[in-house]
Amino acid sequence: MLLEECTVSANIPTADLDRARKFYADTLGLTPADENPGGLVYRAGGTDFFLYETEYAGQAGHTIAQFHVPDVRPVVDELRTRGLTFEHYDMPGVTWDGDIAGMGGMGHAAWFKDSEDNILCLDDRRTD
Repeated sequence: MLLEECTVSANIPTADLDRARKFYADTLGLTPADENPGGLVYRAGGTDFFLYETEYAGQAGHTIAQFHVPDVRPVVDELRTRGLTFEHYDMPGVTWDGDIAGMGGMGHAAWFKDSEDNILCLDDRRTD
């Protein structure tokens, strides 16, 4: 089987699995679809990601996973009511409207950090 025919899942590190579970439930509204001795599996939009405990959590310094949504703005507004704050980055060609980055023909994006200092992204990237 060729890799182009496979699905890909994100692995998201956490220093404290209980703290991360609370953040993903209370702030992002997600509950684990499965639990195993290695961590928690979450499902979103037909894909999944694995939250696992490691001492190296939050050290990546770059976006480690993206949530593709139909429209970034209402999701940002809802997550802000749950106490989430968003990150702003200086990137060439990007315009900012509050917490939402305009990415030209690629749509919009917003970045945030989870309880473990991992950088995650929301995007409504355009494919047309």
